[in-house]
Amino acid sequence: MARSKNIDMTKGPILKELVLFALPLLLGNAFQQLYNTVDSVIVGQFVGPESLAAVTSTAVIINTLVGLFVGFSTGSSVIISQFFGAQKGDMLRKSIHTALSATFIMGIIFMILGYFITPPLIVLMKTDVTVIEPATTYLRIYFLGILGLMFYNMTSAILRAIGDSVRPLMFLILTSVLNIILDLVFVIKFEMGVAGVAYATIIAQFVSAFMGMFVLIRSKESYSVSLKEMHIDTSILKRIFAVGLPAGLQMAIISFSNIFVQSYINSFGAASTAGWGSYGRIDAFVMLPLQSIALANTTFTGQNAGAKNPDRIKQGIRVSLLLAIIVTIIICAAEYAGAPYIIRFFTKDEAVMKYGIIFIRCNCMFDFFCCFNQIHAGVLRGIGDATAPMFIMIFSFVVFRQIYLFVITRLTPSIYPVSLSFPVGWMMCSILMMIYFKLSHWEKKIHTI
Repeated sequence: MARSKNIDMTKGPILKELVLFALPLLLGNAFQQLYNTVDSVIVGQFVGPESLAAVTSTAVIINTLVGLFVGFSTGSSVIISQFFGAQKGDMLRKSIHTALSATFIMGIIFMILGYFITPPLIVLMKTDVTVIEPATTYLRIYFLGILGLMFYNMTSAILRAIGDSVRPLMFLILTSVLNIILDLVFVIKFEMGVAGVAYATIIAQFVSAFMGMFVLIRSKESYSVSLKEMHIDTSILKRIFAVGLPAGLQMAIISFSNIFVQSYINSFGAASTAGWGSYGRIDAFVMLPLQSIALANTTFTGQNAGAKNPDRIKQGIRVSLLLAIIVTIIICAAEYAGAPYIIRFFTKDEAVMKYGIIFIRCNCMFDFFCCFNQIHAGVLRGIGDATAPMFIMIFSFVVFRQIYLFVITRLTPSIYPVSLSFPVGWMMCSILMMIYFKLSHWEKKIHTI
């Protein structure tokens, strides 16, 4: 199997391979976050705080539906990486074509579903009346173009599974620049408001999807895509869902539960909503290095599981965990110190800035706890065990977090303990994940792959 442009993680220095693979992921994810962050910055600076609240508060709804598909793409990446590591060319091709065919079907479903559930979900979040109309407009346009986002994510997952994290980065750099240009044109020149940033985002996403498919179709290697081979192999689809469905349900349920977290935040007013949304945009960037390292380790684990190499997986865990902790602590220290300046990028409204600074500083001190649950969950998914991480994360991020919020809001009216609802979930998840990991006997599972 030809592997030019790809990284074979079954041999060589582990730290070097993880860093070389994670760096393009980090840059790529950073540019992907720019889609929504640029929307927020431009709307906050040129339209107003209500429109900023509309754009930022809808993220939890987007993440709920998109989370289902991200789980599916994660499952696809794991299965593809395992076939790649085992050098099973025929199964590799079948898994790729199955994943892409299923993506098209799911994209149509999500587009229709997202459009029609938007109004009731916005009401469910107890959104301020001044925010409801622009939030509905932004979200409905976004979902009409969700097929582009899904195809980009799937083509990128395929390329990452075979060790290529560079070309997905190139796609995102180009389309992020396009998104910024379109944002400025639609909002400033044509005064389209939140509708303008939504249209700019979906246009850029379709362009990135086209580039991903173009690379796969034109490739001469074993993972090339042929339109004639586009069909769903049910046995492979079951394997993908065995890994991807738990991961997708976990992401969707956690994102949906954040709607209720958002409702607690919204109860403090539109300024609190905008401040929380601005914090969320920043936190997404802060967590990128950790997520990139965890995703690199998942691919690393998948390839080495396919090659039946548990000792190398153990070494990868130690290296990934240490790297993630060091990087996260450094970034969060800078985030805490620079909170006032960071929030000013989004708005100059004093009330919004006050809440944004509170949310950043109350949460960033605890971000390093995520290193433990993300790295261990990524390893478990890499060997095909996605069910246990799903239940642990749903309990920690949904059940435990909602209980905490229910209790704490009845004990005090302060915003501070509400803003700590994320960290308490992270800590609980890390404790449970490490306990399960030590008791799971995961080494034995890779011999059944």
